[in-house]
Amino acid sequence: MAEILQKDGTWVFDGDALRLTPGRDKNVGLLRRTLGELVVPLGALAGVSFEQGKKSGRLRLRDGADPLLQATGGRLTEPHDPYQLVVEPDRYGVAEYFVEEVRNALLLDQVPADPVTGYLLPGPAVPLSAAAGDATASFDGERVRLEWNWKTEDAKAAAGTRVLPVEDILAVEWQPAAGLENGYLRFTVRNAPTKQPPKYDPNAVELWGFKKDPLMALVAAAVQARLPHPSAPAPAPAAAGAVPLPGPRPAAEDDHDALLRRLRELGELHRSGVLTDDEFTMAKQAVLKRMQ
Repeated sequence: MAEILQKDGTWVFDGDALRLTPGRDKNVGLLRRTLGELVVPLGALAGVSFEQGKKSGRLRLRDGADPLLQATGGRLTEPHDPYQLVVEPDRYGVAEYFVEEVRNALLLDQVPADPVTGYLLPGPAVPLSAAAGDATASFDGERVRLEWNWKTEDAKAAAGTRVLPVEDILAVEWQPAAGLENGYLRFTVRNAPTKQPPKYDPNAVELWGFKKDPLMALVAAAVQARLPHPSAPAPAPAAAGAVPLPGPRPAAEDDHDALLRRLRELGELHRSGVLTDDEFTMAKQAVLKRMQ
């Protein structure tokens, strides 16, 4: 096992996966702290590097492996990038050994570096909620809820709270604010194409570059993980006159015990204060609906 501990975080490699834990240093970004520990399977890696001049190590994931990188288009930068670790000079030797161990494992397992057609990381846990820019965005695994605040443009706010079922969402994108350009969290919704700027788009949250803006990337990633993978092969068209056979029912939806476990988890999160009363009620109702 290879391990490197820094103020910026801890990376541990056991031969099969990397466990990335953010540090508690004040320079660690809010998104990384909120995202928490990540477990990256070896098969999701395209490479790893460490450069003494830049004093940092970096993981390179295979294209399409991570819904967070997919939703943000690779626009997460230090200190929010969960796949970068700042290395102190007295740990350069340890970092080089760590990188060599990961590279050797990639070679031994013959892990390809080409893109994948399905997510290899699960995305952020739900339910989750983030308040930034002109709205609070919440996601319970089945629907996105956009609640506008006093900073929302009047015409956009007049329509009231926006609720978007996952099955109606075609794409999601997070863009950080850059220079004089505001950022956004935007959902492309079925039968509702829009070319409006985020300030006026009822399916978008406008972001101004403040501290909590990166948290909207977590909402984007959680939704992305539940959308069809953009590189997945299209289903073959049915032959003329053929009667489609029902496929296997998703175990996650039909397993009654799994849903009961989810209810217990939600209760624990509520009792510990992680979920507010409203968030707990919304998430519980979504689970109970699936049990019917």
